[in-house]
Amino acid sequence: MGIQIIKPKDQASGQFDGGKIKEQKPIGFSGEGSIITRVGPLFYWAWAHSQEPAEIGFHPHQGFEIITYVINGKGYHRDTLGTESVVQEGGAQLMQTGSGVQHAEALKEPTEAFQIWFEPHLSQAVKRTPIYSQFDSNQFSLVDIDDVKIKTLLGNNSPMQTVTDAKMWDVLIPKGTVYTHSLSLGRTLASLAIRGDGTLLSDTIETTHFSHKDFIIIQSEEEEKVAIQAIDQDLRILLIEVPTEVDYPLYSKPR
Repeated sequence: MGIQIIKPKDQASGQFDGGKIKEQKPIGFSGEGSIITRVGPLFYWAWAHSQEPAEIGFHPHQGFEIITYVINGKGYHRDTLGTESVVQEGGAQLMQTGSGVQHAEALKEPTEAFQIWFEPHLSQAVKRTPIYSQFDSNQFSLVDIDDVKIKTLLGNNSPMQTVTDAKMWDVLIPKGTVYTHSLSLGRTLASLAIRGDGTLLSDTIETTHFSHKDFIIIQSEEEEKVAIQAIDQDLRILLIEVPTEVDYPLYSKPR
């Protein structure tokens, strides 16, 4: 099992609307300073916070599959497909941008959200009609296993599905409790600790500590189980699982 812990100082950062929206980026765009430029087909990951009304005007996207997941607050969306929508707390939107679409984003109250880009086979994706989909929080499966709450956002039986091979979970682990994730050979787990600190436990590695805001990348070397333990307080962590390699060319993305 290969493990990388990327501290916030080695992640990218950004801002919009004169700094009203501030972002920590585990995976940024080229030139933004993140030491991780991609994880397989996981192309971009931004964690945005805003304490006041803010807007991002119309801008284009093509090919990529883009998820916005709202942790707190609401996300306001308009696009050239004719969509006008509000993504509520705990909900998500998926833009499969295909041959091209423009959209605008707004935040009208204090808001915390993720924007995550997945890369399908772009030469095929750009031939598809763009699609916008929206999901409320109660549409996602939420299970409680030994007091660990696991919300399945992408993959498995989630209503949100991408062409890109990817899975995503929002996991809340109570203090002192362990959550175990099975990771198959050839898969990589990318994780962001959005509340609390934790440790990684395994028979094959020494106990590894990570902190709030750390970006954790775990690459399987065989069929493995990854145990994540919350230590001093409850731990909330977003997990994204993707293939370590794909069988199509990926966009060249220099650091």
